[in-house]
Amino acid sequence: MSAPRVEWPTRVRGRDGSPAPFDVTRIADAIARAAREVGHDDRDMPTAVAHAVADSLGPGTPSVEEIQDRVEACLGERGLDDVARAYIVYRRRRAELRAEKALLGVRDELKLSLAAVTVLRERYLLRDERGRPTESTGEMMDRAARCVAAAEDAYRPGAAREWAERFSSVLRSLAFLPNSPTLMNAGTEIGLLAGCFVLPIEDSISSIFTTLGHAAEIQRSGGGTGFSFGRLRPAGDPVQTTGGTASGPMSFLALYDTAARVLSMGGRRRGACMAVMPVTHPDIFDFVTAKAGSSSALTNFNLSVGVTDAFLRAVTRGGTHRLVNPRTGRVVAEVSATELFDEICRAAHACGDPGLVFLDTVNRANPVPDLGRIEATNPCGEVPLLPYESCNLGSINLARMISGGGVDWDRLAETTRVGVRFLDDVIDVSRYPIPELGEATRATRKIGLGVMGLAEMLATLGIPYDSEEGVRLAGRVMRSIQREAHAESVRLAAERGAFPAFSASRLAEPRRNAQVTSVAPTGTISLIAGTTAGIEPMFAIAFTRAIVGRHLLEVNPCFDRLARDRGFYCDELVTEIAQRGGVRGYERLPAEVRAAFPTAAEIAPEWHLRMQAAVQRHVDAAVSKTINLPASARVDDVRDIYLAAWKARVKGITIYRYGSREGQVLTYAAPEPPLAQADTDFSGGGPRRGCDF
Repeated sequence: MSAPRVEWPTRVRGRDGSPAPFDVTRIADAIARAAREVGHDDRDMPTAVAHAVADSLGPGTPSVEEIQDRVEACLGERGLDDVARAYIVYRRRRAELRAEKALLGVRDELKLSLAAVTVLRERYLLRDERGRPTESTGEMMDRAARCVAAAEDAYRPGAAREWAERFSSVLRSLAFLPNSPTLMNAGTEIGLLAGCFVLPIEDSISSIFTTLGHAAEIQRSGGGTGFSFGRLRPAGDPVQTTGGTASGPMSFLALYDTAARVLSMGGRRRGACMAVMPVTHPDIFDFVTAKAGSSSALTNFNLSVGVTDAFLRAVTRGGTHRLVNPRTGRVVAEVSATELFDEICRAAHACGDPGLVFLDTVNRANPVPDLGRIEATNPCGEVPLLPYESCNLGSINLARMISGGGVDWDRLAETTRVGVRFLDDVIDVSRYPIPELGEATRATRKIGLGVMGLAEMLATLGIPYDSEEGVRLAGRVMRSIQREAHAESVRLAAERGAFPAFSASRLAEPRRNAQVTSVAPTGTISLIAGTTAGIEPMFAIAFTRAIVGRHLLEVNPCFDRLARDRGFYCDELVTEIAQRGGVRGYERLPAEVRAAFPTAAEIAPEWHLRMQAAVQRHVDAAVSKTINLPASARVDDVRDIYLAAWKARVKGITIYRYGSREGQVLTYAAPEPPLAQADTDFSGGGPRRGCDF
């Protein structure tokens, strides 16, 4: 950059009156964006105009509005009317967005989307007694950073302040975000920062209702709960103390669902729960079909069947399968393994539930087998856990890990290191509503560092999600994160000590955390970060979103930037894409653009599974991923995917056939032509089973 001819401002006054450093490159970038949108190809023009604007401002402290006025004037003086118009339109859009946020009463220095600000206002930001937000979006990040960094002083006095600044910087940049309870509850009286827990249910009324009470404490704080109902005696089994018969696990599952629904009415979000039933349980047929016949059944629960290798081998060979009473350990029936599996597949085809948890695969990877066999997972299946353990999750925003047309491996490694340290600190500062939760969590110190924005990263790089190159890059990215995360956990163990149960583990080298990586669906934090969910593909390139009683047309940010930069953006184009949902069949767009922006419905099921398997190979825990199927998919398609998932050695599998459930969050809605529609919480990816983490 050449030296300024006159003195330029050193500071600029923001719209809220706060000062910030003057940066001429930001002016040039805004002009360049407008120039690209109208096809103006003079690469030197944006810098020249930006320097002229800086010269005209002199050494004072101009306001943002004054700078933008000067840009418009300078473009007009140079005869760049088309660029000026594009700049004015962009400025007007930003002004309208600020006005919408002002109506919500939210200060948003992070420049988030309206949908993100709406959700934060309703659930995350601290509020006064009248319900008005008392913190900005950035201050929410600062609050979480300060709370978590307080753990640092226990290891090095005075370190908390330094790490609070580092944590705040990475959160504010949206390069990494922790699970929702951390953002909601950090620095508050609730103080529960982990996302989800697995709770035990033993075969007694006392255990059933004690666990129900514990689940209520967790759910009212915004956490999710997973359970195995496999230890409960089957329906009709004798109860010696009363002389009656047992109602069975399905009756208590319904009770737990009702409690979760009641709690969600007074909580911050809908309750999220997972029920796992081992495939050997005598009531397995009732469990499998529990949601297939009614859209209102067990709405707060995802269901998964805990299957074994022996069962699936029997399925492939046409063999029989034994059902065992968990109270007595006796075989009570032998059934056709194929018929039971077909019933599972028919139910999943009908409503998306049940999924499968591959229990033998899970337990072969159990880092602490001496502590017990894993029987259940958190609500979305990405973290198989022992009783009372928690999953403390955070996700790296891969869309922010791009530089110079490729992956910024150095930034990815640094963000990974900060993320591991952040999540380890969360364990120390989190409050736990019952002692067993804290004890089990601290014994293994499991954390789950994962990713979001994979689909956006691939699209930005021009790589189709459903391609060999896409699958390879996803695996390489996760391998890099896994390697760096393990190394950081080893470093933390050297500083702070290994997790207390290390001596009972399979690990050869001391680590701070028994488990380090996991890929969550990310839910609302993807919405906050403005990127795609987890490792899911995009649901739609353009769609309408329901916000505050209105339906607003929304365009995928990555596609929006590309379309404007390459000069083919127009409102008519976006409307047409919204009617289609995707762009692959849209011949008016360049072939490489159509290839790089597939939607979930346009991706063949085998590519969904290949992506999940490629990522799972480099993840300690599990991967939350939905295999999206078209409405026309057959039961045999579900069967094929479930068996292929077992052979691919993923730890769990979920499918969702489009339109198979009423009230799905993402739809292509009538009347003709159809419009892709989403509710406020939608953050990317395709329709899937319920989970908001």
